[in-house]
Amino acid sequence: MSSPRPSPTTRTCFLPEDVALVVEVVSEESQERDRETKPFTYARAGIRHFWRVEEEHGLPVVHAYELDDTTRTYVPTGIHRERLKTSVPFGIEIDLARLTR
Repeated sequence: MSSPRPSPTTRTCFLPEDVALVVEVVSEESQERDRETKPFTYARAGIRHFWRVEEEHGLPVVHAYELDDTTRTYVPTGIHRERLKTSVPFGIEIDLARLTR
């Protein structure tokens, strides 16, 4: 008999099929992992959407990607400065410029 899945509030990891979006916030020490290793790993796992948040001139910038089913790699869907507004994988609008104030 298998054990039941943990509740979302007690989980420490998620199965790829349970993840709609992964967001990585890049720091100086994590640049290589967040730009190269992690996107490759997430794409191979089949996670449809990946956002990478970086700092540019003291402000956050969101690089958005979507999984290409043919190549199993991420393709860019946008670079968001000042405002992030998208409908995939869900509707969201964030005033990025206000995040640092």
